[in-house]
Amino acid sequence: MPEFDYNSTRNKLILSEYGRNVQNMVKYIVALPTKEERNKYAQVVIDLMGFLNPHLRDVADFKHKLWDHLHIISDFQIDVDSPYPRPSPEAIHLKPEPLKYPHQRIKYKHYGKTIELMIEKAKSIEDPDRKRHMVQAVANFMKMAYVQWNKDSVTDESILSDLYNLSGGQLKLEENINLNRVEYRAAPTHNQNNRGRTNNNQNNRGRTNNNPRNNNNNQNNRNRNNGGAKKY
Repeated sequence: MPEFDYNSTRNKLILSEYGRNVQNMVKYIVALPTKEERNKYAQVVIDLMGFLNPHLRDVADFKHKLWDHLHIISDFQIDVDSPYPRPSPEAIHLKPEPLKYPHQRIKYKHYGKTIELMIEKAKSIEDPDRKRHMVQAVANFMKMAYVQWNKDSVTDESILSDLYNLSGGQLKLEENINLNRVEYRAAPTHNQNNRGRTNNNQNNRGRTNNNPRNNNNNQNNRNRNNGGAKKY
């Protein structure tokens, strides 16, 4: 019974963008006995790698990248005279440091951290007129964020109360001020889109029926068909 060659039984592709044939070529070069032969065939493989990936020509110093990829494909076992320094496995497989996520307490999470930063910025403004405009802009933004979170209407008094609490009692607006009106708008559903297409089709059908020129053409076509029918 013949043996089948499946990808699951083959060696893992180190750089899949070059394919398995290039990897087999590099494996063949590594096993060559003399460095002269290895240098000769390595240059041929480098040219082939550049041909298979022409987008690398737009990368600065793309020849250097190709030689680095040659060493990586050979698992750093190839012994050739490279025009560039040989990369080390430690530099290639360097693991990045773990990200440090901020652990900051947010008093009102539906407003977010940005609101707190904006409030701190508004507190530092000394010009009274500019400060008043900044505080009103912050209050309008808070109302928009609240509606996006709660999807219901919110009173201006609640927003002004939260603004007062977040600022530690340093920022406030007049009680009779009206903030921008904000409404939650849900994204159109698939059924609504289909309903709109159906209405457009009905409108187009109505235009066709109401057009007397189309009606006359249809009647003329019927008359020609009836007149040209064969009589037996």
